[in-house]
Amino acid sequence: MSHNETKPFDYIIHNANITTLSPQYSDDENPYGIIRNGAIGVNGNVIAYIGAFDEELKAQKTIDAQGQWLTPGLIDCHTHLVYGGNRANEFEMRLNGVAYEEIAKAGGGIISSVKATREASEDELFASAAKRLKSFLAEGVTTIEIKSGYGLDTENEIKMLKVAKRLEKEFPVRVSSTFLGAHALPPEYKDDADGYIDLVCEEMIPQVAALGLADCVDAFCENIGFTYQQTERVFQAAHKHGLKVKLHAEQLSDQSGAGLAADYKALSADHLEYLSQESIEKMAQSGTVAVLLPGAYYFLRETKLPPLDELRKAGVPIAVASDSNPGTSPAQSLLLMLNMACTLFRMTPLEALQGVTINAAKALGIEEQVGTIEIGKKAELALWDIEHPNQLSYQLGGNNLTKVLR
Repeated sequence: MSHNETKPFDYIIHNANITTLSPQYSDDENPYGIIRNGAIGVNGNVIAYIGAFDEELKAQKTIDAQGQWLTPGLIDCHTHLVYGGNRANEFEMRLNGVAYEEIAKAGGGIISSVKATREASEDELFASAAKRLKSFLAEGVTTIEIKSGYGLDTENEIKMLKVAKRLEKEFPVRVSSTFLGAHALPPEYKDDADGYIDLVCEEMIPQVAALGLADCVDAFCENIGFTYQQTERVFQAAHKHGLKVKLHAEQLSDQSGAGLAADYKALSADHLEYLSQESIEKMAQSGTVAVLLPGAYYFLRETKLPPLDELRKAGVPIAVASDSNPGTSPAQSLLLMLNMACTLFRMTPLEALQGVTINAAKALGIEEQVGTIEIGKKAELALWDIEHPNQLSYQLGGNNLTKVLR
């Protein structure tokens, strides 16, 4: 908490109820790590002081929070934000009784998103993704993960990742980009999954890595996606090119994908409704974060709950994300996901908030920089007009954000 008295801070925010979510400040009596009526001093974009406000502290600019609540900026650690078209027509067809198989046969499902994404220019993809991104930024999101996966060929996967990088340049947000070539089989490989995985491993991953377009590599390990063996090949190629991995795992069935992900020291395994005890133990050992996606659970009317108690008992960090995508979670609100995580998965408001801050940061491998309010971390902060941070999970709709500092 010390500060060199001679040099003024760039700015101080004071008269704030600070929700640090940091183990330094939290205990059983104060699980959110709240500092009431506190102040934060910032130099550059780094937190340099946390404590009481006193007149001795000098700053070029002083912000009076007027008793409002300061939290870390929110982090959405799993989205498919960049895509062409939308699938509202399929949503309507399904509700009018058309079977998913029929929709898929008629060129619907993920392949309709692939077609629309391939046909869209980089500028068109940027414009549609920017609209969705603004919804998240308006709710205090300061970091967002964006996956490719609707191009399913080298050129279009790279196009999607370039859009993700451009969003980071043009908006006040940190973007973590993930290469998800192994998302589905493109039409041209419809009966040759191994041949497509060859393309992903031998051409796509090396090019994406060489261009510096992705932080991570992801895959969809599922009975309708890729097998355990195919997923392992993707992980091996990612490691060879110095990229970290994460996985869509155990969403519709137990393929032991989360255990495989943990074997490869994956940052996260995501969805996890059908997760086994064996995979939970492997995740606990490797520090792999469980990312829960209540939007997809809700939209697909899933009934099998992820094994929350077992994850808690094993000490696996649990994150929450929007899974914003055109087919199974067309969500554009991370705050709504907090409420859904509590109502559908019985998470507590504290767990839900940790799920979109510190644990979401862990799921992206950036917990040293963001996710809690601590000295030395980035000043990426959200100010809320609320009476307690539990209100962020309690409220269904509405938005109490008053300011983002970053």
